[in-house]
Amino acid sequence: MSGTADSRTLIRSMPAVFVLIWSTGFIVARYAMPYAPPFTFLLLRYLLSVVCFTLWIVMAGVRWPQTGLQWVHLGITGMLMHGLYLGGVWAAVKGGMGSGLSSLIVGIQPVLTAIWLSSAGGAAHRVSGRQWLGLLLGFAGLVLVVSNKLTHGSPNDHVTVTNMAWALVALVAITAGTLYQKQFVKPCDVRSANAVQLLAAALMTAPLAWLEPDSVQWNAEVVGAMAWSVLGLTLGGSSLLYMLIQRGAAASVASLMYLVPPTTALIAWVLFSEPITATTILGTALTAVGVSLVVRAPKV
Repeated sequence: MSGTADSRTLIRSMPAVFVLIWSTGFIVARYAMPYAPPFTFLLLRYLLSVVCFTLWIVMAGVRWPQTGLQWVHLGITGMLMHGLYLGGVWAAVKGGMGSGLSSLIVGIQPVLTAIWLSSAGGAAHRVSGRQWLGLLLGFAGLVLVVSNKLTHGSPNDHVTVTNMAWALVALVAITAGTLYQKQFVKPCDVRSANAVQLLAAALMTAPLAWLEPDSVQWNAEVVGAMAWSVLGLTLGGSSLLYMLIQRGAAASVASLMYLVPPTTALIAWVLFSEPITATTILGTALTAVGVSLVVRAPKV
């Protein structure tokens, strides 16, 4: 009986653990950027992850995608959801944007998804009055935080045209990748799907890494960031998401995703002393509430 209760408790805690792991992705970028050019680091991360997933696939006897079209669709989602999304986030952080702000900008992805589904999906996906309120609150919160970083940002947490452009590239890429995957990618094993996506991301990132003038300064910080990126974020996060979906907890993950920006901001404040002002707290709270209103399932 106790074992069953412990198992249920573990399952209930899995969505929150997933959100915590997802939040650390922005922290890892901030942690490694003083010592590594973004695209070179990401290229190494993708290649190491492909090796790990391939070993896992071989040991588990998992089948690879069976058609060329499946490989193409997975490759496109990999370039969007890994290559451009992570590339945009890491380039923005390298350009001086704080972890908290970068996660906040990307965190409005469910809002863009809702707008797109509403415009393309007809009455079944129409944006309700509650969701429009959420869109307004989310946008107002983001404007508050961005304006605060423009006027009071520190050297390691400020907004420029360049790093904002990279963050917006990441936002558009994760939104487009999510919609593309939903539309075109057929269900398949998450391990082989991830391997194909990461291989495509590596191929796309390689030319950008080759153009970077700097090289990786290997030290304890970079090794730790790389190890967590591969084992914790790519393998661990993907595996946890797979288990959540298999256990029917995907809705819980969606409802908790709006907690990523405040979680990231808190971790960044503890580790890097990224400032948290009253304006930042208010803006982040408004954005969190706004996104939650947009993604919340309607009452039936």
